[in-house]
Amino acid sequence: MKKLFVLMLVVSAKLSVKAQYVSLTNAEVKTLQKAIRDDDRVKKTFEPFKTAAEKALADAPNPIEKVRSEGLLEGNPAKTASAKAVMDCFKIYALAINYRVYNDKQYLNKAGEYLMAWAKLNQPTDDPIDGTKMDDMIAGYDLIRSAMPANQVKQIDAWFDVLADEHMNSKYAKDGRITGMNNWNSHRIKVIAMVAYTIHTKKYDQFIFDELEKQIAQNLYADGSGFDFKQRDALHYHIYTLEPLFKAIIPIYRATGKNYYTFVSKSQSSIEKSVQFLVPFITGEKTHGEFANSTVQFDRDRAKNGEKGYAAGTKFVPATGIIVLSLADYFDHSYLDIIKKVKGNDYYDWQLVLNQVRKKL
Repeated sequence: MKKLFVLMLVVSAKLSVKAQYVSLTNAEVKTLQKAIRDDDRVKKTFEPFKTAAEKALADAPNPIEKVRSEGLLEGNPAKTASAKAVMDCFKIYALAINYRVYNDKQYLNKAGEYLMAWAKLNQPTDDPIDGTKMDDMIAGYDLIRSAMPANQVKQIDAWFDVLADEHMNSKYAKDGRITGMNNWNSHRIKVIAMVAYTIHTKKYDQFIFDELEKQIAQNLYADGSGFDFKQRDALHYHIYTLEPLFKAIIPIYRATGKNYYTFVSKSQSSIEKSVQFLVPFITGEKTHGEFANSTVQFDRDRAKNGEKGYAAGTKFVPATGIIVLSLADYFDHSYLDIIKKVKGNDYYDWQLVLNQVRKKL
C-alpha cells in the first residue's frame, strides 16, 4: 500500500510538470536557474524581473472592476486607470518567475495576494482587446498554480474560466462582424488558449483548434500579408495579429504536438508565410509608410490626438517587428541571425530566453 502511494505521488508530480504548457516545467526552471548563473546574457535579461518583483513585494494590488482600453484615446480617464491597474499583470509574472527561480515563498505569497485581489473584484468582459492585457497574469499564474493553496486555485480558476467563456461567446466574434476575423479574433483565441492550458480544462480544446484554423485561413493571406495589413495599411497591425497567434500556438504545440506555425490553411495561408512577409521590413530591405491608407477612423483619431506612430505615412521602425521574430524563433532558429543583425549586441530578450530553456517535444 505504501509503495502504491509513493508511485501515485511520483505519477502526480510528473503530470504536474508536464501540464505547465504556458510557462515552464520544473525541468525547464532548473535549466533557467543554471542559465541565470552561467550565462551573463540571461542574467542581464532576468534582472528587470528581479527588480520588479522586489518592488512588487512592497506594493498593494490595484485591481479594477473592468479593464477598458479598446476604442479609447490616450488621456481618457478610464483607459488611464485601466493601464495603471494592469501593471499588476507584469508584477504577478515577475513575482511568480522569481518564486520559481529562487524558491522563496515571499514571492509566491505576494503573487497569490495579487491574483486573489483580482479574482475577487475584476469582472471579465467579452472584449478581446481588453482581455488581451491579462496574458502576463495568466502566464504568471501558470508558473505558481501547483504551489498555491487549493482554495485560492479554485477561486482563481473559476475567474479565469469566466474570462475564457466570455471570449468564447463574445459578440465581437459573431458572423458578419469584422472583429470576428481581424486582430481582435487573434487576441480572443490567445486568451482562451492560455486560460485553457493554465487551468487544465478540456472544454475549449476543439473550439480552440477550429477557431485557430479558421482564423489562419481568413486573417492571413497566401502571399504572407493579411486582413489587418490591408485594412489598416500598417505593419503595426500585422504584428498585432501575429503576436497573439504565437502566444496561442506555442502552448498548443507544447501540450499536443500540433504545429500551427507551419500549418497551411485551405486558403494556402500560414503563420510561417506571414512571418516571412514581415522579414524584409525588419531587415530594411523594404520600407513602409504606416497608416497612409487606413480605412479605420480610429487610426485617424489617434493621429489627431497626437499619439506616437499613428500619423499617416509614419515610417515603420524595423525593431518593432523583433517581437514576432523572437516568438517565431521557438519554431525556427534561423530568425536569430536577423534579430542579431537588427538589434546588435543587445539582441537578447526574454522570449529568446524562454525559447532557450523550453524543451521541444
